[in-house]
This record gives sequence, C-alpha cells and structure tokens, in this order.
Amino acid sequence: MQDKAIVEALYKALAQGHTEAVAKLLASDLEWWFHGPPQSQHMMRVLTGEASHTDFRFEPRSITEVGDCVIVEGWEGAKAYWVHVWTLKEGLITHFREYFNTWLTVRDLKPQGWESFTVWQSMPRDLFHRSLPSILLAI
Repeated sequence: MQDKAIVEALYKALAQGHTEAVAKLLASDLEWWFHGPPQSQHMMRVLTGEASHTDFRFEPRSITEVGDCVIVEGWEGAKAYWVHVWTLKEGLITHFREYFNTWLTVRDLKPQGWESFTVWQSMPRDLFHRSLPSILLAI
C-alpha cells in the first residue's frame, strides 16, 4: 500500500501546485507512454511545466494498486475519461502510462501455466453511451 500512498500524494501535490513535492516523487528519467488524441496529453504537460496544474484538474475516482503499478482512473463529464498507470521502484515513480478516452484492460501474464487473468478494467461511468478504443496492458 506504500506505492498507492505515494501516488495519492502526487495527485494531492499536483492539485495544490506544489511542483517541488511532485518532482521529489518522480525519477529524473521518467519513462512515459501515451494513448489518445495528441491534444489530450494533459498530465505530461503538467509534469513538464508546459501547462499549469489548473489547466486540467485531475480528480481520481479510483486508485488501485496492482503489483508494482498503481492505476488511477478519472473522468470529467462525458468527454474526458482518463487512466494513469504509474510504476514505482523503491518509492519512486519510474514509469508513467497515460490513456485518454481509452478503455483499458490490465492482464497479469506471469508464468502460471498458459492462463492469464484480468486484474483491472476500465469503468467509465458513461461507457455505455459512447464507443472507446480498447487497449490491453500486460503486466
């Protein structure tokens, strides 16, 4: 649960505009992946200082820890659904995946025979009212 607490602290620091606190939680060589419309790379713009913390408000609706990943989901009305997947090592965020208006399924592929199983799945509240592209993330 320590990783989840670190990610919760990240969102709290972001909401308050505490850039020094945010920087202390991120590796200097943070790896980043994005899926969605290019203009929707909101979190990376905030993390790099290209955008202010007030340009897009991240209000997590769910935070789930899965292994060394923390999955955060949120939505802002009917047009903005996002999922963030943070990977942590030794209390530091080393990898960030940002998905915008994308249905995400996370599957565990650890060697346990030939079977894999879903450990997390997107739950946007208005999913049935629109179509979203889908991505499978294997961990």
